[in-house]
Amino acid sequence: MTKTSKNRHHVVIIGAGFGGIEVANQLAGAEVDVTIIDRRNHHLFQPLLYQVAGASLSTSEIAWPIRYLFRNRPEVNTLMAEVEGIDQDARQVILNNGSRQTYDTLVLATGATHAYFGHDEWGTFAPGLKTLEDATTIRGRILAAFEEAERTSDPQQRAALQTFVIIGGGPTGVELAGTIAELARDTLARDFRSIDPSTSRVVLIEAGPRLLSVFPEDLSAYTRQALEKLGVEVVLGTPVTECSADGVVYGGKHLSAKTIVWAAGVQASPAARWLGAASDRAGRVVVGPDLTVAGRPEVFAIGDTASCTMADGKPVPGIAPAAKQQGKYVANLIERRLKDKPADGPFKYRHQGNLATIGRSLAVIDMGRVKLRGAFAWWIWKLAHIYFLIGTRNRLSVALSWVWNHSIGYRGSRIIMHAISDKEPTALDKSGSLD
Repeated sequence: MTKTSKNRHHVVIIGAGFGGIEVANQLAGAEVDVTIIDRRNHHLFQPLLYQVAGASLSTSEIAWPIRYLFRNRPEVNTLMAEVEGIDQDARQVILNNGSRQTYDTLVLATGATHAYFGHDEWGTFAPGLKTLEDATTIRGRILAAFEEAERTSDPQQRAALQTFVIIGGGPTGVELAGTIAELARDTLARDFRSIDPSTSRVVLIEAGPRLLSVFPEDLSAYTRQALEKLGVEVVLGTPVTECSADGVVYGGKHLSAKTIVWAAGVQASPAARWLGAASDRAGRVVVGPDLTVAGRPEVFAIGDTASCTMADGKPVPGIAPAAKQQGKYVANLIERRLKDKPADGPFKYRHQGNLATIGRSLAVIDMGRVKLRGAFAWWIWKLAHIYFLIGTRNRLSVALSWVWNHSIGYRGSRIIMHAISDKEPTALDKSGSLD
């Protein structure tokens, strides 16, 4: 067990995403000991994962060791471990090595993973984008596809290798489609001798009637037009019915493609099952107005783990600003409880707008009455993301990478961490990470 002061309140936070880290940050100076449990040793800036997948940024530019973030906080302990369950009566978190962590207050900030709508077998052929491993796997498959196309003389095989399918027209799907199109048409244009990367097909398939469904219709229409100008083929109103090593089937048609990326849905962590709590269709824990689990005032759920609604009845979106606001609210409520003070009131989400980048110098922003598109929106998107990065070094590194990429189209993270040999399958045959 973690050593904590006998008379100090022990807060256990499961998950070091935006919400979990915010809780720990906001508890600085409080009379509490904090234990952060995460299966990985780093905090990840997920909004820029697609840029790692597209070879624009390296992994170290968007991830930070959790221990480093709290190196000056002796009351914060970090455990890299897998949670297997929660003993609510004993107030203990059960870890995969059999050990237990006792808590006074528990915060579940466990995030979400990919949802394949009952077709989990598709995950082998169409990885999603939630972790660094996902990003480097996708990056490896994209780059390996070009390498294999260069050395094959079969025109059909070459066409399949140079066809990239993205399933899902939300922000992640749009951003991936745009970055892959630019990678093929700009960055790699002069790197090969037997193939022309600029002739590659990038196909974005969305089951709904438009892209970016949470944005206004005019911005959705602009996004589609901008992607098509980049050379992306946009397919709307047609769900994918099959994914395999040979490609996808949609609308009764088969499209041969060796690289498929899933950006169509998310599924919450097993937190609701650990608690035996009510959950929504995506598996998120249903929480009360103060973000606690029914019947368990000492247990909070936030971010993608929680299902909660705003005053107008709409669900709080699963985005980083919402998770950070929830983390701040929970930390404040914990402190008030320790001082025997009532809560300030129920959690109130303040929507700060939706942002999505389409490609180099192209983005859309929806801030309610204010709607932006094009280059100006792109600059605001860049500045906002640089601001929320952790540390001056990372801000400068990402800014310089973007300036370099914007100026000459160079992407420096084009490394495939897998050697092709006659005795092992090719990179595209492997389902694991390539980096």
